[in-house]
Amino acid sequence: MTAALRLLACQIAVPPMTTVVERDAHLADAAARVDRALRAAGGADIVVLPELSSIDYSRASFDRLGALAEPLDGPSHATWSALARTHGVHVVHGFPRAAPDGPRICQAVIGPDGGLLGHYDKVHLAQYGASMEKEYFHRGDHLLTFDVAGFRLAPIICYDIRIPELARRLVLGRGADVILHCGAYFRDPSFHTWHPFVLTRALENQCFVVSLNRAGAEYGNSIFCPPWVDADTHPTVFDAHAEEFRLLTLDHATLVEARKTYSFLRDRLDDYGAEPLQV
Repeated sequence: MTAALRLLACQIAVPPMTTVVERDAHLADAAARVDRALRAAGGADIVVLPELSSIDYSRASFDRLGALAEPLDGPSHATWSALARTHGVHVVHGFPRAAPDGPRICQAVIGPDGGLLGHYDKVHLAQYGASMEKEYFHRGDHLLTFDVAGFRLAPIICYDIRIPELARRLVLGRGADVILHCGAYFRDPSFHTWHPFVLTRALENQCFVVSLNRAGAEYGNSIFCPPWVDADTHPTVFDAHAEEFRLLTLDHATLVEARKTYSFLRDRLDDYGAEPLQV
């Protein structure tokens, strides 16, 4: 592995939209802002954008998914592929994917050459608070991991963080070092439980978790958690509302030290279903 991974986390604003023209204008504007942020940061290994970063999270937009949903090689791919090639970076972006059986909430991964490396469709659809995904989307059916600079990364989406088995499978079964948790966290009654879930997933799986929200009056407060947190090591919390582009450095030594010092993963039993427990 390399010593560190440079990750540009983009807490971007997404305007209201119901038309393809509005979506494409937003994509062009967002890409220009990310381009400026990359130049200011002196580059990065990977750029990460929030859940459904190509469209507004609203019934008005979702009612127009027939027009706004895209194939994997659609306008969103074209936009972020161009940026990936320009800067030689990986890009993880969110959009509504047009699948044969209906739209999916998707995070796609683009390589530095502009090619598609893979995609993850949201497995757990939220249907509470401000969320109404089961009315519009179909759940995904596969997981995804990919490697950047010697680190193994795994995308999950918003509500996925609240299901512990998913993160566990990605870390123990797929060897993930970094969970890329891309969300659209609206400030409904569930908003204030979001950060505790992120912190718990990072600590119990001894991995980095980048939990990225969109910006806006009802969004914000993205959070980055290292594999261990204590009185001297704290999560990084983004602005409560404003758009923010933050360059995060994920240090491989931090991951190794956390797993060496605290034996959570090594001390697990093979089977908690059998009684008596075999210790």
